[in-house]
Amino acid sequence: MGAKKSAPASSRATKLTFRPLTAARWPHLEALFGERGACGGCWCMAWRRRRSAWEKGKGAGNKGALKRLVEAGPPPGVLAYAAREPVGWCAIAPREQYAVLENSRVLKRIDEQPVWSITCLFIARPWRRRGISAELIRAAAKYAAARGAKIVEGYPTEPRTRLPDVFVWTGLPSAFLKAGFREAHRWSHSRPIMRRKLRA
Repeated sequence: MGAKKSAPASSRATKLTFRPLTAARWPHLEALFGERGACGGCWCMAWRRRRSAWEKGKGAGNKGALKRLVEAGPPPGVLAYAAREPVGWCAIAPREQYAVLENSRVLKRIDEQPVWSITCLFIARPWRRRGISAELIRAAAKYAAARGAKIVEGYPTEPRTRLPDVFVWTGLPSAFLKAGFREAHRWSHSRPIMRRKLRA
């Protein structure tokens, strides 16, 4: 199973399915992320590990840290599939699990309510710009609701100039708006904190 196949011309109409990242599905994430671990050896650990540990662990170290999380459970995010092909990833967990986020001044908590946080989105290159991010965000929120979450937050980037897709890994505001989120606050002009209240 690989994630680098070209998307079919009719992919806009392709029905996606979403599944939590369990240990059994780890090979699907490996296929999606490829050798670079999505981007620069990150392996979706930038929010979870202190900067020094994350830098030192770029590549195999970060990959091993994420794999241990997946094996220990619960699933740290949701995969999107087109047929059996993994085409997207969304990281979501209770905010307190993200050490870097908890210590961020730009994205500091806006109140004391318990929230789950969407921290990363990654879409396979042939499938980008097809609305998959919004669908993944919805699926992640549904997963969080099933685990008891009442509020989900996202921290999209609002760039002044066009950035490469991989540098917008926290998503864009438009995707969150499509997924039913609304801006709750912003400490920085370019980093809104967006929220969606969930039903049980």
